[in-house]
Amino acid sequence: MGVVQVPDARLEVLSKIANTNVIIPAAIEFKDIAGLVKGASEGEGLGNQFLANIRECDTIIQVVRCFDDDDIIHTMGSVDPIRDIEIINAELILADIASVEKKQHKSLKMARGGDKEAKAEVDLIERLIPHLNDGKPALTLEMTEEERLVLKQLFLLSSKPTLFAANVAEDDLLDPEANPYVSQVKKYAAEHHGAECVSISARLESELIDLSEEEGKEFLSDFGVTDSGVSSLIRAAYDLLGLMTYFTAGVQEVRAWTITHNTKAPQAAAAIHTDFEKGFIKAEVVSYEDLVAAGSNQAAREVGRYRLEGKDYIFKDGDVTVFRFNT
Repeated sequence: MGVVQVPDARLEVLSKIANTNVIIPAAIEFKDIAGLVKGASEGEGLGNQFLANIRECDTIIQVVRCFDDDDIIHTMGSVDPIRDIEIINAELILADIASVEKKQHKSLKMARGGDKEAKAEVDLIERLIPHLNDGKPALTLEMTEEERLVLKQLFLLSSKPTLFAANVAEDDLLDPEANPYVSQVKKYAAEHHGAECVSISARLESELIDLSEEEGKEFLSDFGVTDSGVSSLIRAAYDLLGLMTYFTAGVQEVRAWTITHNTKAPQAAAAIHTDFEKGFIKAEVVSYEDLVAAGSNQAAREVGRYRLEGKDYIFKDGDVTVFRFNT
């Protein structure tokens, strides 16, 4: 398990405006799960344990080998990223088929008794089973918003949003598109999952761990890149989860707070403390762009960029705020 900081250049800018050296970025939790082997859905290897670990996660990142190296043996004997992806997908789908068939039997009994929720489950499962049997993940089934809510309650592995990380050699980072494996993964991800593919070099990232920020920048520049692939991966995962950031900025600290898109002001305040939501009165809000353009909180207020927003205000990414509340 690893808790990593979400890279956000806006924090540094806000810290200068607020005149503070204390910066607290948003964070996201990653769980490293060993690769599944063929037959994992039937308990091969530690399959059942790994599948249970995946079930607890909100999204899946498949790290796919996209480099040739005779010194690093592939467990399947050759490098074939699409084959590797399909093995993982097949195991997730097989586990889901077993899960929905079991659920179907129980829901049918309840539906016959007049349970409307069970009837909705049965209707969706009847559409899901042939879709899964065709080797397609649950996520790609066309559904209404109501059906998506039902799907969520089924806790299926293949219904989780997926991101692909193409693990390339260091020399491929400057132009990953030139790597034919990466092109294959991008095409497959888009066509079969409607998913994004981010290129990283696990070997390079492991070498960056022991370097300072300045040393890391210099090291990356040797490969002609300016940013870590993991930074791009973290940001992509953050976006995939439907997350966004708002800020609080004062002399004590500048801090990024994580909320989902379309969150209203009282619920955004709850990210700081539940008491903020319970006693919410108003939120003083200025957009990041307006605050930076003004140059200071005082200047932003003087030109009318700060707004007082009520309970129905929907927070936007980059909002900088001060909450007013009753304790």
